[in-house]
Amino acid sequence: MQLGRPVPPAGPLRPAETARLSIDGGTLKRRTALFMPQGMPISAWSQLGRQIFVVSDASSWWLGDWLIYGQSQYPDRYKRAIAETSLDYQTLRNYAWVARSFTPDRRRDALSFQHHAEVAGLSQPEQDAWLTRAEHHGWSRNELRRRIRASRQPEGSDRQVINIQMNVIADQKQRWQEAAETEDKELLAWMSSILDGAARRVLEARTTDN
Repeated sequence: MQLGRPVPPAGPLRPAETARLSIDGGTLKRRTALFMPQGMPISAWSQLGRQIFVVSDASSWWLGDWLIYGQSQYPDRYKRAIAETSLDYQTLRNYAWVARSFTPDRRRDALSFQHHAEVAGLSQPEQDAWLTRAEHHGWSRNELRRRIRASRQPEGSDRQVINIQMNVIADQKQRWQEAAETEDKELLAWMSSILDGAARRVLEARTTDN
């Protein structure tokens, strides 16, 4: 029998679960498969899913910290990282960005890496406040995202969030990524700040001309 995907925990992880990053339960583990014995009790199967989830979630932090170390120690870190992991640049960049946004002592064991990613673009006090709420109320990542978005809209506002799709050439995207990296920002956050700044300058100039 093969287990296809990790089973996320139903509630906050206990300290023992976050400390023990191993997968046991009498299973046969390979890189591309996990085989479990026939007749495994559901409690053991559920616990195994939780262990897999912890290891999977931890790997995001590990990759982020690995990249940050490479940034300070070695040249061409992302080219080497891509070669080692087969992950694309933006995925690796996101891991490093989130890991850099939270020193190890500020990371919440009871929350996933994706919870932290949702608030990484906020100020440190806001990050801590939202993570505390998510931890206290047992919010999923999606619920945390929904709450943050709702808090940004004035009461009674009909503002909508829309998705914008762009087609750019590879060289252009690479320049943007390098520019975002110099300012220690995730690419989309950097693009948004640049566009907002340009729009303000154009509107202010138009007001002055009038």
